[in-house]
Amino acid sequence: MRYLDTSLLVSALSRETRSHDARQWLQSQDLAELAISDWVVTEFSSALAIKVRTGEIDMVQRGAILAQFTQLSIDTFGNLPIDASAFRTAARFCDQSQLNLRAGDALHLAICADHGATLCTLDQRLGHAAPLVGVGCIML
Repeated sequence: MRYLDTSLLVSALSRETRSHDARQWLQSQDLAELAISDWVVTEFSSALAIKVRTGEIDMVQRGAILAQFTQLSIDTFGNLPIDASAFRTAARFCDQSQLNLRAGDALHLAICADHGATLCTLDQRLGHAAPLVGVGCIML
């Protein structure tokens, strides 16, 4: 199972520096192996709200991107459940200060660890931390 983090999906569905790379990579994947979590859904909406606040996109673009993401989430991506233990695992990852993890990133790693999933990300800090906590990673 390949777990898509928010950075990869936001880039693939909006206009960013790495959008072309993210789209090409996603198109080359076996869709049956791709998964997200409800945490990705939350972060995705947050990322779009930031893009609206900064003027990077308008509300019409936000709606179109969110609709595309929602459709992919329903039709294509598996959804990995988040158990209460994932939050405790994420806390243990955050306790390792040398990893320099934010809480949300630690939760992505904990979800991957709980499900034996490989993290797929554009986030360099997250990608470098993944193998240090025993999570496989594909860093684009």
